[in-house]
Amino acid sequence: MNTLSFITWNPSLEVFSIGAFSMRWYSLMWLIGLALAYLMVRWLYQKQNIPNEKFEPLFIYCFLGILIGARLGHCIFYQPDYFLTSWKGFVEMLLPIKITANSWHMTGYQGLASHGGTLGLILALLLYVRQLKVPVWTVLDNIAIATGITACCIRIGNLMNSEIVGKVTDESLPWAFWFVQNDGPQNIVLRHPGQLYEAIAYALLFLLMVILYKKMPQRVGTGFYFGLCLAYIFTFRFFIEYFKEVQEAFEQGLPFDMGQILSVPFIIIGIYYMIKGWKKTNILNAGNK
Repeated sequence: MNTLSFITWNPSLEVFSIGAFSMRWYSLMWLIGLALAYLMVRWLYQKQNIPNEKFEPLFIYCFLGILIGARLGHCIFYQPDYFLTSWKGFVEMLLPIKITANSWHMTGYQGLASHGGTLGLILALLLYVRQLKVPVWTVLDNIAIATGITACCIRIGNLMNSEIVGKVTDESLPWAFWFVQNDGPQNIVLRHPGQLYEAIAYALLFLLMVILYKKMPQRVGTGFYFGLCLAYIFTFRFFIEYFKEVQEAFEQGLPFDMGQILSVPFIIIGIYYMIKGWKKTNILNAGNK
């Protein structure tokens, strides 16, 4: 096999370690993604003259909503037979630990689902709106504009972890990856870099959102950007599943995997609010003429 025709992927999982503490690439990319979204939404709030005291609590709502939703989404949708059938699984669902026969150790949250994270974020933002008295669609649209950059960083984290790998391909694909940590160092298995496909798609979403916002800032508050974000991400997520390995054994043989099934409601909701927001803006513009 020509080793120049594919990419050997075997990075260290850790960025650095100091004593017992180590920083993993996945955790770092999550933090970078959230930080970039924080800066983006802060800029949007300033542009829209929303008081700073209403912005400051937003980060903690988003962080907890995404983390709790993503964790519960993975455990409930993908591994209910493990996490919901014993006290040990239930504890591990809530705490970032692994329980063994005689002890336990920290593992971090190994298993986060984007569908659950999206739902958790939306619920957290509704709580934020209720407490801070900010217009709900203004908040949802602003978060949607920044979402792409965070999603991009998370998928880069998955790539660094050699997880959520793509399906097997061959040397005819010049950017095929050999995920050494996933498939082992003995046999070369070439795969689609599904994580990289998603990262690129979400980076393009972020660029699209920024361009549209600069051209149509008046659509913030109509639900248009919220709808576009959901429709774009989960339509892409539906089709990218054809290039990714199934994550759980029960998905084998199903016409659609769990990721595709969970994407459909988000796509429908996204298209609905995108169209509704577009029409609402057109009506408001007509009324101002």
